[in-house]
Parts: sequence; C-alpha cells; structure tokens
Amino acid sequence: MVEPLVAYLHYLSIILAGGFLVGELVICRTGISSEQTRRLAGIDVVFFVSALATGLLRLFFYAKGVGFYTGNPFFWAKMALYVIIAGLSIKPPRTFIRWKRAGTAPVADEIAGARRFIHIELGLLALMPLMAVLMARGIGR
Repeated sequence: MVEPLVAYLHYLSIILAGGFLVGELVICRTGISSEQTRRLAGIDVVFFVSALATGLLRLFFYAKGVGFYTGNPFFWAKMALYVIIAGLSIKPPRTFIRWKRAGTAPVADEIAGARRFIHIELGLLALMPLMAVLMARGIGR
C-alpha cells in the first residue's frame, strides 16, 4: 500500500512544480509589489525538494528497483532534465531575493530575464513525464 502512495506523491510533486512555476510567472510581472517580491523568494525551494525526495524513495525502495532505472537512458535523460532545471532555478530566486533586499521595484529587463528562465524551466519540466513514461515501459533498455 505504501508504493502507490509514494508514486502518487511523486506525480503530485511534478504537478505542483509546474503550478509553482506558473505561479512565479503570474507574480513576476511589471508592477510587482514588495510583498509579491517576498513571496517569490521562497516559492522555488519547496517543489524541488519534494520531487527529489519522492523520486529517491521510488528509486531505492519502491517501483521496479535501482537496476531497472539506472540501465535505461531515459532515466538518465530525466535526471539530466532535473539537474538542468535545478540549475536554471537558481537565478530567478537570487534575483527575487536581490529585489527583496533592495526594497525597490525591479526594472523591466530584470523581470523579462527572470521570466525567460521560468519559461525555460517549464518547457523542460514538460519533458520529464515523457521521459518517465518511456523509462517505465522499458523503452531504451
């Protein structure tokens, strides 16, 4: 009974990751308030930690076992996407924290730059379920 719950939590964390990124896009606009800037600074961390934790649980304790996944190139593609997204997700929160500390409204170029990173993260995140589907079906083994 635990394995389906862990799988559900993993899927939910991926969905929430997309939701949080969309939330960042909605908030990160011209005319952003200082209160919204404070909210943006903390949004990113939650979904990446939850996706990583549930993914590691599935890899090591549930689902099909470590050997099944690590022998599949789509597993490694999914991990590469995760690392790339995690790397890209560093810049926007650093920008949000800088805005928060400065206490002034960000300029349009900074907002556009942060939004560009978030758009790229969302695009790459959309590929992760595809990698998971291919991997789970043993394609590429």
